[in-house]
Amino acid sequence: METEIEAKFLDIDPKALRVRLRVLGAELIHPERSMRRRNFDYPGKRLEKVGGWVRVRDEGDRITLSYKQVNERTLHGTQEVTTTVGDFENTCRFLTAIGLVEKAVQETKREKWMLGSVEITIDTWPWIPTFAEIEGVGEAEVRDVAKKLGFDWSSALHGSVEIAYQKYFDVTEEEIYNCSSVTFGPVPDWLETKRRNA
Repeated sequence: METEIEAKFLDIDPKALRVRLRVLGAELIHPERSMRRRNFDYPGKRLEKVGGWVRVRDEGDRITLSYKQVNERTLHGTQEVTTTVGDFENTCRFLTAIGLVEKAVQETKREKWMLGSVEITIDTWPWIPTFAEIEGVGEAEVRDVAKKLGFDWSSALHGSVEIAYQKYFDVTEEEIYNCSSVTFGPVPDWLETKRRNA
């Protein structure tokens, strides 16, 4: 598996970030578009116990199948292996046919930019403000692009999206990880009761 070198920055202003990206000469790979995901595990949560899950994602122009594992919430703590597959529904059916169970359905919106070899995404997930992710092959280049974009490295978050939800809601990683439906619409009652005061 490859180590995912990625940092998240919350509470961004998407319009201001786009302006900064253009000034720096970044290339817009695709404008904001909807994505859907389904996450899977074994019935006994074998993958969850080691911080892992299987994901099928419809990215708009391709379907990917990934295994992700968060070993620690650090810049180098997430590993991933991904391949492209031909069909979203058939891939999900394949996974259930071999004994995995669907854990979650997720919807997001994503806009993708490249600055040199570094990928910058503007991500919108249900119920929380839009955030940015910066991903590269090495720590130095990720830090450099973050600095150029005006982000404070001390506020960078690492790992999966649960950590972003924890800023806005008093929830455990497991509560978000095990939320069966993260889709655009009203905040679920159970989550609304856990909203942090602004």
